[in-house]
Amino acid sequence: MLFISVSGVRGIVGESLTAEVAARYAGAFASTLRAGTVIVSRDSRPSGEMLRHAVIAGLMESGVTVLDAGILPTPSCGIAVRHHRAGGGIQITASHNPAPWNGLKLFNADGAVLPSESGAAVRECFHRNMLRRAPWNQMGQVQVPPDITPVHLECVLDRVSVAAIASRRWRVFLDANGGAGGNLGRQLLEELGCEVVLHGGEADGQFLHPPEPTPEHLADVAPWVVHNAAMIGFALDPDADRLALIDEQGRCLSEELTLALAVEYRLRRDKGPVVINMSTSRLTEDIARRHHCPCYRVPVGEAHVVARMREVEAVIGGEGNGGVIDPQVGWVRDPFVGMAYILALLAAEKKTLSEWVTQWPQYVMHKTRLPIARSCLEEAYPLLTRHFPDAHVDREDGLRLETEEWWLHLRPSNTEPLVRLIVESSSETQTQQVCQQVKELLAPLMHHPAAFQEAGLQDHTLLSRAQDREKNGRESEHTR
Repeated sequence: MLFISVSGVRGIVGESLTAEVAARYAGAFASTLRAGTVIVSRDSRPSGEMLRHAVIAGLMESGVTVLDAGILPTPSCGIAVRHHRAGGGIQITASHNPAPWNGLKLFNADGAVLPSESGAAVRECFHRNMLRRAPWNQMGQVQVPPDITPVHLECVLDRVSVAAIASRRWRVFLDANGGAGGNLGRQLLEELGCEVVLHGGEADGQFLHPPEPTPEHLADVAPWVVHNAAMIGFALDPDADRLALIDEQGRCLSEELTLALAVEYRLRRDKGPVVINMSTSRLTEDIARRHHCPCYRVPVGEAHVVARMREVEAVIGGEGNGGVIDPQVGWVRDPFVGMAYILALLAAEKKTLSEWVTQWPQYVMHKTRLPIARSCLEEAYPLLTRHFPDAHVDREDGLRLETEEWWLHLRPSNTEPLVRLIVESSSETQTQQVCQQVKELLAPLMHHPAAFQEAGLQDHTLLSRAQDREKNGRESEHTR
C-alpha cells in the first residue's frame, strides 16, 4: 500500500514504492512549482540511491534544475532549500519506518514541509498524471551544491552559550544507528566542547536496532551510556528529525521529554506561544502554563504544527515523538536543536538529566495500534463519546477526549492500515483502565472484514501482526 500524506509519500520499496512512482511523484511536485530549482537529498537507506536517480529524472523531465545534496538529515534539507533560495526540496526518507520502506518528503520554498493545500495540488497532479514535461532542449540540469552542514551547525550554535556547555567538559553518547545524523551530531557536540562516543555513526543504512528511537528499541543501547561514563545519551532516527534521550543511569526516557526540555529552555529565554500536536504529553502544556505562555494543540503532522506556529508567531513547537521546531533555526523537526537546548539547560542548572526529570509532574502514556479500518472509525467515535460523557470532545483529528484526570486520542495512521490509540494520565492504573475500556468497546470493529480488505491482507495476517505489535511493542511510558 502506498501512503500519500499531506507532505509526501511512503511505501515499501519494490512493491508500492517503485522507481516509476518516485519519478512521477517528483514530476508532480515539480509541475506545481514556479521556481526552477529543487534540492534533493536522502537519508542513508540503501534503497535511497535507486530512488535518488528516479527522483532526479522526474525533476529533470519537468525542466527543473536539481541541486543534488547527497545524504543529509531531514532538517538540513529544509535549511538547504532556504539557503540556496530553491523553489522546494525533496528528502528521500521513510523516517522511522523499517528498512524495507522509503519515501519522499516535500518542502516548500521557505524550507518547511509542504502545507496541506500545496500537498493536495501535488496529489491531484500525481493521481491524474498531469505532469509538466519540458521539450528535449529545455530539460533540467544537475548540480552539486556546497555542503550545507556548516550552515546548519552555525544556526544551532548561535542559539546557545557554547562556553557554558563547553565548561562542563561532558562525555556524551550519540546513537546515530547508521542513519544520516551521525556526522552533524558529532560535529555539533564537539563544537559544544563535549567528548563524543558515537554509536552507528556510518551513514550506511545498516540499522543496529529498529529505526524508531523508542525506549523498547533502545534497551540494548542504553547500557552503553553507563559503560562509557556518559552524562547523557542521545538517539536519532534514520533521517535525523527525532531525538530520544537516555539518562546518565542508563534509563531510556519517553521521547515526550525531548520537546518538554527544549520548551523549558526556550521559554526561559523568550516568552511566547507554544504549538504541539494532539498526541503530545500534557507535560509540555504544564511547562508553558508555568511560564505564563499559551499552548495550542493541532492535528498530528509536522505541517499542521508549522502552520499554527506561523499563525500565532510561536517561539517553539513540535511533536511528542521527539521532534523540536524552532523557527529561528528552521521550520523542520530538528534533533540538533534539541540536543543543544537540553545541554544548555542542564549546564545552566548544574543538574543531571535524571534530576531534571524527577522534579516534574509524572504522567504515564500508553501508545498502541488497533487493527480497525478507517471506514469503521465513524462508528468507533460515537461509541467512545457516549461511553465517556463527561469528557471534552475534539474531532479535528480523529477523536480526542479529555478530562481533568486523563485524555485519549484515537486517529487513523498516516503510514499503516491501522489506527493509533494514545492514552495519558497521572497513574499507571488509570492509563491502563482507560486503554482497556477503549479496546473492549472497539473489539467488534477489530474483526470487521473492512479492516482486512482495506489493508490488502488476509484476516489472520493482519490480526497476528497487530497482536505481535501489541505483545512486543512499547509498554506504558513514564514522562519522568
